Amino acid sequence: MPRMNTVINLQNISVAYGSEAVLHEASLVVGQGSRCCITGYNGSGKSTLLSIIAGHRSPDEGVVTIMSGLKVTLLAQTPSFNVSETVYDVVAAGLGPIGVVLATQRRLYATPNPDEDQLAALQEQLDNAEAWDFGARVDAMLQRLDLAPDQIVGSLSGGWLKRLAIAQSLVGAPDIWLLDEPTNHLDIPAIDWLTSELKLFKGTVIFITHDRMLMSELATAMVDIDRGRVKLWSCSYDEFLLRREAERETMAEAEKQFDAKLAEEEVWIRQGIKARRTRNEGRVRALEQLRSERAKRVTRGALKLEIDTGEKSGKVVRALESVSYSVAGLNLVKDLSWIVQRGDRIGLVGPNGAGKSTLIKLFLGEIAPNAGRIKFGTKLDVAYFDQGRAALDPNASVADYIGDGRDFIELNGQSIHVVSYLKRFLFDSVQARGKIRTLSGGQQNRLLLAQLFTQPANLLVLDEPTNDLDVESLELLEELLLDYTGTVLLVSHDRQFLDQVVTSLLVFKGEGEIEEQVGGFSDWIARGGELHPARANVRVLPDGRQEIAQANEIVVNSSAPIDEATRYEARKQAKGELRRLQRQAEQIPVELQQLESKETEMMAMVSQPDFFNKPEAEQQKAYAAAQALRTQIQALYDEWSAVEAALDATTTD
Repeated sequence: MPRMNTVINLQNISVAYGSEAVLHEASLVVGQGSRCCITGYNGSGKSTLLSIIAGHRSPDEGVVTIMSGLKVTLLAQTPSFNVSETVYDVVAAGLGPIGVVLATQRRLYATPNPDEDQLAALQEQLDNAEAWDFGARVDAMLQRLDLAPDQIVGSLSGGWLKRLAIAQSLVGAPDIWLLDEPTNHLDIPAIDWLTSELKLFKGTVIFITHDRMLMSELATAMVDIDRGRVKLWSCSYDEFLLRREAERETMAEAEKQFDAKLAEEEVWIRQGIKARRTRNEGRVRALEQLRSERAKRVTRGALKLEIDTGEKSGKVVRALESVSYSVAGLNLVKDLSWIVQRGDRIGLVGPNGAGKSTLIKLFLGEIAPNAGRIKFGTKLDVAYFDQGRAALDPNASVADYIGDGRDFIELNGQSIHVVSYLKRFLFDSVQARGKIRTLSGGQQNRLLLAQLFTQPANLLVLDEPTNDLDVESLELLEELLLDYTGTVLLVSHDRQFLDQVVTSLLVFKGEGEIEEQVGGFSDWIARGGELHPARANVRVLPDGRQEIAQANEIVVNSSAPIDEATRYEARKQAKGELRRLQRQAEQIPVELQQLESKETEMMAMVSQPDFFNKPEAEQQKAYAAAQALRTQIQALYDEWSAVEAALDATTTD
């Protein structure tokens, strides 16, 4: 197998935030075409490592080398856009400064009576940058991700913002594509699309994800960050799990033997006066070395989740009878009859915008149905996890957020110190006293779960609780929910999480149609289930504007092109096509002359008498090269004829 070229080389990288070391003398070599997944606890430095590779931050120590000439693009975990811009503006910006020129030209063409001089100046900038196909690339990317070009960014939901970020990062055709939690807020059809796109991507991919199915399907190598150390495993995710577990068992046994030796030496050094006088100084130095090595050992905390289930609820938690809900004539829930009983664990799945959040609000009584009725059960204590982090004050301390200013909290009848409680969620005493703004996205999600579990609850409503969580936290949350005796209503696009936790599904099929299915996600797929992107909640008004239902709101997109803009767009495209044909007509004769000169030289070479004394394999190689040249030349002549014909047709029109 040929050896892959090294495209990324990190040597002895160290990064610390304050006194806390995140990466310590980390080294990493990534080969061209690799698909590496970075894994590790929340806060272990995954996003920091990705940011260093992207060039967005520098390490405190160490050397970063990226192969010259390669374009590196980072899809951030939480992308930030100007809410007043259009989708087209944002995607075009992924092409760099020339993309801004392209977007400006498009806006100008969409205005009545545009300034022709300004249009000409913009076109000249595009021509100088040889950006003739950039407009087509943006249009193709918008179409692939089903994005409306003229929609205002501020009107997009979290899922559509993530699609927008993917489009912006991919449109520039990067050589190295870095993705930080790319599946967050994406629905399952979009995750499937992204998985296919990543498999087809010809460059190098380095990604962070909590989606275990994505890791299993995609990763050809794993980068594990564990207590500041970085290790590359050149294997699949499934193989990595087996190898890492074996290594941890070996390390645990070695540490156990080390500790036993250290304890034995500590007993020896504490012997009586006589022993001290006659002690071996070499042995003393060896003991000091053992102590030093033990002090350097970084221990891994143990995540522990616990929830107070409170008082048992009534047998029937909710009963929906022929419930319907619509917004401005758009059906989000249609004629749904559904009974939720104590102990049910139900997953809600479907494309973004299909009505999942609407049903949760109906379920919680935050909104009333347009038709039908909802019966509410008795003795219910509800804990609701919202996928947004708006409740987190970035300037508040972690401990104050959990304890609401108190030092102790009550959990299952016991009084627990806030710092001790936070240690169960892998927050040390320094982090507990620190500000929320210093936490990573995954740590903030873990903090939200920690706060949620301080509430006695026999009904858990969880809206995308898995976003940004590391795999270990995910697996522990799965165990907690499986042991939980209350009722769970769960919205998630994490297919494996759904398989592990839920006993039934509500599948949102669009146009308000909701279907109940027994079992997990894989069970439903095995029975022939299939999700498609939701399109039913978008309609075109008579004046050409788009009306889009998102999170119980109607967003009217007033930026759709008018007839005048369409006319200018057609004229722009016609001018661009004419210029393209003219350039081709000028370039093809030059290319033909070069190829024909090469063919003449090659034919002269194979006509020499000494050519026939060469090995047969070398002769055959020369003949094949000559034939390839003739094929290229003929193809260029055919293309030249087609271009000339197209120019004649354009001039005639």
